[in-house]
Amino acid sequence: MAQLELSYPRQDIAVVTLNRPEKLNALSYELVEDLHGVLQQLRRNNDCRVVILTGAGRGFCSGLDLTEPNPERAGEGTEFPRSGMRWQERIAELTTGIQRLRQPVIAAVNGPAYGGGLGIALACDIRIAAESARFCTQFIKLGIGGADIGVSYTLPRLIGAGPAFDLILTARVVDAQEALRLGLVSRLSSDQSLLEDALTIAETLCGYGKFAVESTKQVLWANLEASSLEAALHLENRSQILASTSGEMQRATEEFHHRRR
Repeated sequence: MAQLELSYPRQDIAVVTLNRPEKLNALSYELVEDLHGVLQQLRRNNDCRVVILTGAGRGFCSGLDLTEPNPERAGEGTEFPRSGMRWQERIAELTTGIQRLRQPVIAAVNGPAYGGGLGIALACDIRIAAESARFCTQFIKLGIGGADIGVSYTLPRLIGAGPAFDLILTARVVDAQEALRLGLVSRLSSDQSLLEDALTIAETLCGYGKFAVESTKQVLWANLEASSLEAALHLENRSQILASTSGEMQRATEEFHHRRR
């Protein structure tokens, strides 16, 4: 059985499903590589405009599969620091891979999003949670540092430094309702309608201009690091002028005036 499934409910919407339900979609070596491959495929797909990321069965992603032998540990001894770093970087690159997609990525979180699963969800642009969703950084419980796979960067920017320090240091579990209050997710859904609600959001985004949506994602991430309001405005201004030359603005304006008439 494939550990990752890619489907297209519409030509312009891709659904990526982590498919190890018996392991709550824990990250195996094969799954990590498959996900990298799909991200590369989506990056080249000019027809796809929005990506939905979810998990099969009862979980989104329970983190790294600790029961699977790590192929990079084969050397052990003096080789392990080098080989271990390659594996560590390969997992961590999933977060940058998701962020760098031109398409907005919607995380439809069902069940546990723990450890690396939480890191992947945080790298997405929009997060919606089913009633069953649970979030936990988990790393520090495993005898390693609590900051991993980008969580120390993304989580404080989403919910603020204070709550983020709490969740990362204590590794306590957060349910869907608390995740909404913290701002970890922006919407709640039932387990039955989670994917349908994610598709509704995706269809809304597909109704806007292609360049407008892609450039908005890029500006939002870039301006998290803006040195000043002036620098943020400069990037916004540039993107707006570029968007106005695409022809999509003229079409949207004509449709707006037609509706008013």
